[in-house]
Amino acid sequence: METRLLLLFLSVTVLLMDAANAQMPGFVSFDCGGSENFTDDLGLWWTSDDQLMYGEIATISVANETRKQYTTLRHFPADNRKYCYTLDVISRTRYLVRATFLYGNFDNNKVYPKFDISLGATPWSTIVISDANTIESSELIFLASDPTISVCLSNATTGQPFISTLELRQFNGSIYYTEYEEDFFLSVSARVNFGADSEAPVRYPDDPFDRIWESDSLKKANYLVDVAPGTEKVSTQMPIDVNKDSRPPEKVMQTAVVGRNGTLSYRLNLDGFPGFGWAFTYLAEIEDLGPEETRKFRLILPNMPDLSKPAVNIQENAQGKYRLYEPGYPNISLPFVLSFKFGKTSDSSQGPLLNAMEINKYLEKRDGCLDGSAIASIVLQYSSEDWAKEGGDPCLPVPWSWVACNSDPQPRIVSIHLSGKNLTGNIPTDLTKLSGLVELWLDGNALAGPIPDFTGLINLKTIHLENNQLSGELPSSLVDLQSLKELYVQNNMLSGKVPSGLLNENLDFNYSGNDNLHKGSTGGRHIGIIIGSSVGAVVLLIATIASCLFMHKGKKRYYEQDQLGHGLPAQRIVSSLNDAATEAANCFSLSEIEDATRKFEKKIGSGGFGVVYYGKMKDGKEIAVKVLINNSYQGNREFSNEVTLLSRIHHRNLVQFLGYCQEEGRSMLVYEFMHNGTLKEHLYGPLTRERAISWIKRLEIAEDAAKGIEYLHTGCVPSIIHRDLKSSNILLDKYMKAKVSDFGLSKLAVDGSSHVSSVVRGTVGYLDPEYYISQQLTDKSDVYSFGVILLELISGQEAISNESFGVNCRNIVQWAKLHIESGDIQGIIDPSLRDEYDIQSMWKIAEKALMCVQPHGSMRPPISEVIKEIQEAISIERGAEAAREGNSDASRNSIHSSINMGIDVGPTENYLSFDESIARPTPR
Repeated sequence: METRLLLLFLSVTVLLMDAANAQMPGFVSFDCGGSENFTDDLGLWWTSDDQLMYGEIATISVANETRKQYTTLRHFPADNRKYCYTLDVISRTRYLVRATFLYGNFDNNKVYPKFDISLGATPWSTIVISDANTIESSELIFLASDPTISVCLSNATTGQPFISTLELRQFNGSIYYTEYEEDFFLSVSARVNFGADSEAPVRYPDDPFDRIWESDSLKKANYLVDVAPGTEKVSTQMPIDVNKDSRPPEKVMQTAVVGRNGTLSYRLNLDGFPGFGWAFTYLAEIEDLGPEETRKFRLILPNMPDLSKPAVNIQENAQGKYRLYEPGYPNISLPFVLSFKFGKTSDSSQGPLLNAMEINKYLEKRDGCLDGSAIASIVLQYSSEDWAKEGGDPCLPVPWSWVACNSDPQPRIVSIHLSGKNLTGNIPTDLTKLSGLVELWLDGNALAGPIPDFTGLINLKTIHLENNQLSGELPSSLVDLQSLKELYVQNNMLSGKVPSGLLNENLDFNYSGNDNLHKGSTGGRHIGIIIGSSVGAVVLLIATIASCLFMHKGKKRYYEQDQLGHGLPAQRIVSSLNDAATEAANCFSLSEIEDATRKFEKKIGSGGFGVVYYGKMKDGKEIAVKVLINNSYQGNREFSNEVTLLSRIHHRNLVQFLGYCQEEGRSMLVYEFMHNGTLKEHLYGPLTRERAISWIKRLEIAEDAAKGIEYLHTGCVPSIIHRDLKSSNILLDKYMKAKVSDFGLSKLAVDGSSHVSSVVRGTVGYLDPEYYISQQLTDKSDVYSFGVILLELISGQEAISNESFGVNCRNIVQWAKLHIESGDIQGIIDPSLRDEYDIQSMWKIAEKALMCVQPHGSMRPPISEVIKEIQEAISIERGAEAAREGNSDASRNSIHSSINMGIDVGPTENYLSFDESIARPTPR
């Protein structure tokens, strides 16, 4: 298959080059961008990747990072290609492959890169850099099925793909065996050493396989918070028998945490989840218990009561003290935020003990291109050529630059473009094995010999073999290619007669420049074919020019449309832009507006667009009239935009648009009147002098607003991106129901596009940083803004403040992130809520808010997922509220249980299981 090709891409032979390597067979450590080989302080041998012909190297310097392998990196162009490393492996052997990335601002752009990494044909992970001085790392555990593997970087969204180190670690025996390893990799999500005596990880040589066991003391984002009171670290110097399947290092098993008050509880973010995973705990009794003392406990997982039944007795299960016991689940569905608890049983005298934990996610393998072996043998003939060294799978996850593939799950090659690539020798016969081929471009080379039989390529439409040195006759088998539309063989050394079946008007056929190739007796027909081909080319050229002119005209028309209103009477703007919209909208006269507002007597708001006035129509309907400050070009554009949008959208969580008025050079929009003003006024405006809105009401407001946004994103065709979401654009009616308003800056999404290129607009504090940098607007830009609003709801603080957030924080996102990630949610909760809230619902919203304000849009959830979390938080809060008021013993007991166990209450996503029967604890 592709294995021979992969060897061609990077001639890296994994040799044990000196005595240092003898102690670690199967270990490979590439110092990417490095210039020499060396041994590090751990005794690991590092090899330069200087044999890699692609990419450029850069030298970086990061404070407090002195390891030599992190002083250089290799980076690649942000193009459509993939760039691969090829590593030798032993087939049917399990390995860990680890790639690390330290940006260090190598390009001096301070634009944090985002790109993909893949293992062979399988997408492995999206690497998102959010800090120039932090090492990002990804690990996979896999069973090798071929003699080589390829690790490839591709698909740069921002910045350039780069890599700092690439490591391969060989396992032995049955370590990490699963029933699914033929079809799934294990993506490492968490590997934790509990009770660690420092923040330093445990790895080689303490772990002979060089796995990295993170310390539970490490301070990093959302890592092991909600630690139960009474949690205590314990350790021993006694040897631990770890001779079991997974063989965690003895040093890891010599430390643990114990729940002196009877419980251990944590919350942990799991990279790559939700999904199915492999999760095991590592336990060893390392305390000296008395003859009458017992340690029995259960693992309690959120919303998984069946998994909480088995009790653990470490000494009994491990058959002795200081021996490893490994209970776990080889197939379990886990969320992104895992709340877990160990609680002692009623007949236990000691609280639970935990030494280590490991969680991996199942990552489905892709089989790769069906034409892998055929194309590999073709490339083998040209191993010295640049185009032959791209590496990885020919089609997945990104095709080689000179091939195109279909979209089947296991794709085939449909096009080969090797024009002018210095090809010599005969046309490779393996091309005839590419049964899905549609286009073949081999023109402009030095190919010689005969044209092979393409009979088996029933989909072949285009063959370009012109300007080579081909000889022999035109194969009569070409006539049998029923799909063939274009055959160019001119300027070769072909001879003999042209098969008559090729001389038909449905085939664009050119065989000129072959002196010894002729049609036969009717030479005039020969000329006619060539002329006909030339005429066809001229017609095609004329059609192309006409098409270009039409497209240019279309672009001009759109450009002119964008300029409408500039220098025109105000009353012409909207009708010129969208007559259909204005027909749907009610057009008020100026006199009607003046009567309703009593000549604009009562001002109720103002903004960048203009001033808002209160009004009351003759039928008693209350209205809000937004008046454009002036007829500037920008103002007119926003006015036209809002009328067009509001005329086509209707939803109970969007402020109702009643009509517009354009007279005497004045432009006005008429809305329903929202009696309770803006959310901003209730959180930190003049209305806060009254009683603050409760937490559950804040959740309901968030749900209302999110549903309005969801309608814009998914209920409109094309979808609409609001672009200026903020608490002052969320209005409240007389019943305190929330509605989203102000569409002056909104943009229609382009069907089929992932983003809308747009000049950056919005409000500081709510503005998506990725949109600000790239000027590419997506629906995730609205999600970022909504995340800021969620933080405002939690804290009652403004998005931007020079006083509230301290000297180290400029905005609510930075400030809230510091508190939430350290587990100090109390530090951001609005004091006016006066402890009248459930902490679990508060945590749920805080964590979802942080996901919404991730620096890269791909990391943010869709608004529908945010709604689901808000609804679950409301469910928790209603139960807690009933318990506080003493109205429901059942609710009180339920919430008391959920608080103590640290679990979520409410519906959870359902995932298809591989085999539900094996989702049971498995000692190994």
